[in-house]
Amino acid sequence: MKAEIVAVGTELLLGQIANTNAQYLSQKLAEIGVDVYYHSVVRDHAQRIRDVLQRARSRSELIILTGGLGPTEDDLTKDVVAELIGRPLVEHRPSMEKIVAFFSQYGIPMTENNRRQALVIEGGRVFENRHGLAPGMAVQDKQDGVWFVLLPGPPKEMKPMVESDVLPFLLSLVSTSQIIHSKMLHFYGIGESILEDKIKDLIRQQSNPTIAPLAGDREVKLRLTAKASSREAAEQLLQPLVEELYRRLGKYIYAEGEHARLEQVLVDELRRRGETVAVAESCTGGRLSGALTSVPGSSAVFPGGVVTYSLATKRDVLGIPQHDLEQYGTVSRQTAEAMATHVQRLCRATHGIAVTGVAGPHELEGQPVGLVWIAWRLGDDSHVQQYRFVGDREEIQTRATKTAMFKMIQLLRQKG
Repeated sequence: MKAEIVAVGTELLLGQIANTNAQYLSQKLAEIGVDVYYHSVVRDHAQRIRDVLQRARSRSELIILTGGLGPTEDDLTKDVVAELIGRPLVEHRPSMEKIVAFFSQYGIPMTENNRRQALVIEGGRVFENRHGLAPGMAVQDKQDGVWFVLLPGPPKEMKPMVESDVLPFLLSLVSTSQIIHSKMLHFYGIGESILEDKIKDLIRQQSNPTIAPLAGDREVKLRLTAKASSREAAEQLLQPLVEELYRRLGKYIYAEGEHARLEQVLVDELRRRGETVAVAESCTGGRLSGALTSVPGSSAVFPGGVVTYSLATKRDVLGIPQHDLEQYGTVSRQTAEAMATHVQRLCRATHGIAVTGVAGPHELEGQPVGLVWIAWRLGDDSHVQQYRFVGDREEIQTRATKTAMFKMIQLLRQKG
């Protein structure tokens, strides 16, 4: 099924808010095997909305609109769609009762225009809005078979509606005797463009299963989706593709699953082994400790960490000799290794991680912005690596934090 997403709202075109709805919907549609071919944004203007929808219906089988379902005069979405497919708007009694009860409960006078929110397109499927007043709806144009799905604009209303009602409804449209099953692979240490280049032959020849690259927070994900008569049959279709991706890119894959995070994977790996890790940070300023402690139950594997920003703190807290710090500098292989070793000992941990570098915006000790040394102390073995991260201060700190966790996961898995 070819889908198109249309966001209605002048505030989107003015840049007053970001169109996060389109990103969310594209991800959710990819999960159920619906291909999104176009995104559009249009202001609250009846003729312009009509023009966008006329173009959309000529090329798409499913058109999902967000926004324009409210009570004001510029909320025009359902009026335009109703006119376009030749159906009247009718009052949806349960929605009207909910609206009346809401105003009564809070003692707010209900103006007449609020009744507009209870209007739906005749003959359509109504989706209850459990977090707002305006219901969503789905209606099919009998002439060309195109489905229109109308959703509220606020994400706090739209997302729960999609999860509870819209996705199951769409699944009934795209699948009759078949089920759709997806698997997510999480990658780190490889850019989206490079990853896609390495699997472009697989992407070009895809039919069933399909591959959908998704860019994350400085990470990349691949959603693999198969259609089959059962979950087991879908798994069998996916397995050869998964094996081929591991063969080509296995060193960059850190997890499978819907909502995997580096910190969660690292904590789980340590917990499984009955081991612990302590961290010493300089340029990341506590971000690594913060990431690990954001995971529930991390106290079982994380005895503690220290932020040793200055030379004196590295000397007085960690116990690194003054002579070594002056000889090699605070941003060096030797200092990174010493930090990991000393924090491991200080916290009596199985392992240690240390990060020291230049997050910017200015050089430090003659070292350029973005140069970072990361050290991993696994038992009695040390591993140290230099990186040159690109970006602003926050970008460098984030990349250093994620790289420290990713490499630790790799080293632990290499141990077996």
